[in-house]
Amino acid sequence: MASREHKRAALNEKLQQLRAATNSNALNKASIIVDASRYINELKQKVERLNQDIGTSQSSEAQNSLPAVTVETLERGFLINVFSEKNCPGLLVSILEAFEELGLEVLDARVSCSDIFQLQAVGGENRDSLDAQVVKQAVLEAIKSCNEEQE
Repeated sequence: MASREHKRAALNEKLQQLRAATNSNALNKASIIVDASRYINELKQKVERLNQDIGTSQSSEAQNSLPAVTVETLERGFLINVFSEKNCPGLLVSILEAFEELGLEVLDARVSCSDIFQLQAVGGENRDSLDAQVVKQAVLEAIKSCNEEQE
């Protein structure tokens, strides 16, 4: 007998926890379970909507993924960092040609061109008229023209 009462008390405690978790106002067991079932279905629908939203945002990000380009002014030149999730053949050459057109001499560089493209370069300038924004714009244009050639 005590075992049945213990099981009944445990079941009632679990039902009360379920009632609290699902914000149910029901008082009997069947209504609590029905409310819980509705709550679970609502949660499933929310998860589906969120997954669709994530998929939509990821596909739009993939289409609009612009490379990250930062240019810092050094005492005699620039520190240029380029990171792009999308690598295209000839991208490094395009960027180096842009440096050459600006009169930047690459003094030091580290580059990775596997699945992603990553470049860190120190460029010394031969002209006094360059600023960081001009260098950044030239690098972005080089990347844009490389991507357009691939399409």
